[in-house]
Amino acid sequence: MSERFRRHRRTKIIATLGPASSTPEMIGQLFQAGADVFRLNFSHGSHEDHAARIEMIRALEKKFGRPIGILADVQGPKLRVGQFQSGRVQLQAGQNFVLDMNPAPGDTRRVCLPHPEILAAAEIGATLLLDDGKLRLRVVRKRDDHLLTEILNGGVLSDRKGVNIPDVVLPIPALTQKDLADLDFVLPLGIDYIGLSFVQRPEDVVQAKEIAAGRALVMVKLEKPQALENLDGILDAADAVMVARGDLGVELPPEDVPIAQKRIIRAAQQRGMPVVVATQMLESMISAPAPTRAEASDVATAVFDGADAVMLSAESAAGQYPREAVNMMDRIVARVERDEDWRRAIDAKRPAPENSSADAIAAAAVQVARTIGAQAIVALTESGSTALRVARERPDCPVLGLTISETVARRLAAVWGVHAAVTREVHSMTEAVANATKIARLEGFASKGDEIVVVAGVPFGQPGTTNALRVVRL
Repeated sequence: MSERFRRHRRTKIIATLGPASSTPEMIGQLFQAGADVFRLNFSHGSHEDHAARIEMIRALEKKFGRPIGILADVQGPKLRVGQFQSGRVQLQAGQNFVLDMNPAPGDTRRVCLPHPEILAAAEIGATLLLDDGKLRLRVVRKRDDHLLTEILNGGVLSDRKGVNIPDVVLPIPALTQKDLADLDFVLPLGIDYIGLSFVQRPEDVVQAKEIAAGRALVMVKLEKPQALENLDGILDAADAVMVARGDLGVELPPEDVPIAQKRIIRAAQQRGMPVVVATQMLESMISAPAPTRAEASDVATAVFDGADAVMLSAESAAGQYPREAVNMMDRIVARVERDEDWRRAIDAKRPAPENSSADAIAAAAVQVARTIGAQAIVALTESGSTALRVARERPDCPVLGLTISETVARRLAAVWGVHAAVTREVHSMTEAVANATKIARLEGFASKGDEIVVVAGVPFGQPGTTNALRVVRL
């Protein structure tokens, strides 16, 4: 017997699974605490680990009778220096340091950089950031087999630390051989989103979508300044977007990251595509049972900005308080959404409807629902597009997304304000209205005497034909 389960907030929560959250019991606790989508991080863990987690999530889905989304986040190209004779060195500001192709262990004068594409693309004056930006180098001379750099900010550099080059578009595909093998493994298991790392150009997205072949939607992770320069083209090619503030915060000045976050959210909302804000949201809860006040404000800012979802990374994957972190995020989101200023902020950001009948119907549904005080907007959706269009309008009342596809229902788990449910096929508007009222009552959205707004596409069975609106009193 499935248990009815309903969230009382609009913004969704994505929780990353890892060593701290890989038992059926803990995954169940995270779901009950507020997780709507689970992220599998393919930078860590074996294929067997991830397959087991997918199985646990789908079992949980059956138990609660609720669609749960799964995001498979592939690693992307990781650029790293080689190793040192003593494991680490101290680099002094003002000195020179060579990055070369020699695989021999490095010292205070040089280290291997096993990425010929960096040597080829870097120009004199380019900045290299090592170890998440803790060390900063500037290229002063370039040869085919090495770069001579000046150390601008020194510090300790140890084996295999990461390299970021914010000034340069690198001729590197977003999907590595490891990523291709990971996708080959995980796509047949029934995931809902691919997290695409290190996106620089629209072509990166096109390649991922060809591989996915409709089996999963592509969520681009914006981590590079170059992605911001190509933002419109990348978003036009993508299905969803993540503001990945970890690497973005390394390559952009810290003061630019909040501006970039707002710009990306605004561009995604204009397109009606899900947008996720991620990285370091409740970072201190990796080792503490409560967040800092600044972290709580950070989550609140994403909710005020109108993000579809906020995400936990190490907090739920490897932290000491995974359930508490999800619960805290749930509490912050719910509290913000009860605030009058939140509603005003969301209304002020609502994009103008596009010049289409589908957008006109979605905007009208939201206006009608507000005027009559409807308890819910029921969107009958074949592909998910009707529910997405209504969610784009950020209505006052919940959106009940009804679909015959379990896959579509799971994808809607990441979409603002949408409570998705799998239903039977209908063939007429009369049948659709009867089904909508039955499920609205069953799922706890409306009761006798309440009004709901029903939005659908006629004729039924044709995706993307949103053209009908009905007001129904139960």
